[in-house]
Amino acid sequence: MEIFYRASAKGCFTPPGVRNDGGTARTTTMRNVFSQSLVAAAQADPNLILLTGDHGYTLFEELRSRHPDQYLNCGVAEQNMVGVAAGLARGGFRPIVYGLASFVPVRVLEQIKLDVCYEGLAVTFVGDGAGVVYSTLGASHQSAEDIAVISPMPGMTVLSPADAHEMRASMDRALGAKGPVYLRIGKADLGAVHSGPVSVDAGKLLPLRPGNGIAWIATGSMVRTALAVSARWAGSSVWSAPVIKPLDGNGIRALSASHHTIITLEEHSVHGGLGAAVASEVAEGPASIPVFRIGIRDRFSDKCGSYAYLMSEHGLDEASVVATVEGFLGERSGDGIQRLRRARTG
Repeated sequence: MEIFYRASAKGCFTPPGVRNDGGTARTTTMRNVFSQSLVAAAQADPNLILLTGDHGYTLFEELRSRHPDQYLNCGVAEQNMVGVAAGLARGGFRPIVYGLASFVPVRVLEQIKLDVCYEGLAVTFVGDGAGVVYSTLGASHQSAEDIAVISPMPGMTVLSPADAHEMRASMDRALGAKGPVYLRIGKADLGAVHSGPVSVDAGKLLPLRPGNGIAWIATGSMVRTALAVSARWAGSSVWSAPVIKPLDGNGIRALSASHHTIITLEEHSVHGGLGAAVASEVAEGPASIPVFRIGIRDRFSDKCGSYAYLMSEHGLDEASVVATVEGFLGERSGDGIQRLRRARTG
């Protein structure tokens, strides 16, 4: 069946089966929306070129069929691929560099820094299979450090969508950016967390559930976990963070003033990821509250296995998150949290 696009009045490319009014005629995944948005963008802009390091054949089947001149397989030479993308951007093209997150951006960080960021070029990097998605392939194909290594690059925007709605908005932002962008794709088929279209243009945290007790801030695959787990604690608010950089510092500091605890969740290392960025923003604000980071600790995966197994091994499945949070809140249930609660209500 031929897949086609229509452009909405807001400028978003809407895949068939998903209505602009928020209704969904069929279930779609983030990777589907990424692929479909790419085809639509290529149709609208003949200067858009997709570069891949010998990955994603099925994902780009339609692009190769409909726009073969806008598809370039650079082979297993990712560093060279970034140099090619930089040259294309210099020549007026709009390159999108695709690879597994363990290779793009991790393997090509020096080229991203010097060839693209130093020159301020509008190149979009897409790291697929981020986190432990490639669970059976071991540490070489798992990426828990991609946000940490790419975020310090000057001028770099970092996007981490949680569902198809956030992916569509993230693609719109990436394709309209004037500088470099990293788009992180983790587990892509977990279902929707939003009921309709969203915008990430302003970089704000996206509200999913109101509250004023614990603020749960999650990104990517862990947003659904945050929604499920947080229901055990009355008064919890839940927020999605599809934009990691620039982070919504004002929104985070506002949460620190209206909640007694912030818990962050990410399928990424706790060092240099969402949690670390949130903690930094809270530390620079006037309100001091605990920030508890849930993510991959300072270790590699011990074993290979299914995605569900790896999430459990790293303590990121729902049961493990509940136990971890209970332990944290239990340790903090003394004077510190009680004092904060009294300050909020007094």
